[in-house]
Amino acid sequence: MKEESTFLDQFAPYISKVNEELDKILDSDVPLIREVGRYSLLGGGKRLRSLFFILSCQLCNYNEKDIYTISAIFECLHAASLLHDDVLDNASIRRGRSSANQIWGNSTAVLVGDFLFSRSSRVLVEQRHVELLKILANTATRMTEGQMLELINTHNWGITKREYTDIITSKTAALISAACASGGIMAGAKKENIQSLKNFGLNVGIAFQIVDDIFDYTSTVEKAGKPIGNDLREGKITLPLIYALSCLDEGERDRLEDLFKNGEASEKDYSRVTELVKDNGAIKKCRKDAMSYADLAETQLRLFPDSPVKESLLELNRFIANRSY
Repeated sequence: MKEESTFLDQFAPYISKVNEELDKILDSDVPLIREVGRYSLLGGGKRLRSLFFILSCQLCNYNEKDIYTISAIFECLHAASLLHDDVLDNASIRRGRSSANQIWGNSTAVLVGDFLFSRSSRVLVEQRHVELLKILANTATRMTEGQMLELINTHNWGITKREYTDIITSKTAALISAACASGGIMAGAKKENIQSLKNFGLNVGIAFQIVDDIFDYTSTVEKAGKPIGNDLREGKITLPLIYALSCLDEGERDRLEDLFKNGEASEKDYSRVTELVKDNGAIKKCRKDAMSYADLAETQLRLFPDSPVKESLLELNRFIANRSY
């Protein structure tokens, strides 16, 4: 595995073309939409969803110019979901700087998110990709359901690993899965190959979110781009905490739940829970789970012959599971 700081550099030409397409999508007669859109979309991000789409197209021997136009819609949908998430969470930081809702207000953030989704649909209509339009709609539906499940389970200290996995599968993995499957569809690949790409993306996406949730307990503001311990403060019980709580007796779990649910937790209490997660093996278990999903993802590409593009997808998969930021 290449060093994380340079690994994505090999994809710089692709990312540059994706950014050009994103800038076109942000065209609007309303200057504020373009301003907020550029701030949210072009202000950072690894463009992983676009990369998975582009590489999936190439894996199936499709490399026409329109792949960059289509690839941008997956970043638009992702950005739209982040804009809406930040409003729901009342977040003030995104990617190491003030979130859009913090600067322009919740209403503006929601409307720009809506704009990005509608523009994504328009791109597919203009390109006459009805099948991809169906996938976009289904994926947006699933992501919304995942967000709702997360909202329902806020402060649910009894959430199970299965329920957590259902949430992240819908909220995060579904979009990466759709990007990979869409690459196969664009190329006119066989159904079994499209299904393999879909499964590949789903497992990659689950691994991605598990690692992301680990960072909430182990990273720094500079690396993560958001306050550490933010999930716990927002009442999100993610896998690291689920594992940590499973090691406590019922009385201790109930005491912690009451403390945090009633808003009586102090900074010392937050630090204590963070240390609990770090010290009782929860992080190691989460890393093991992430690697298991990465391994499952890798098996899905066995249908495809070895090639530089396949190797890039496999490396991207491992990069996601092993990353430290």
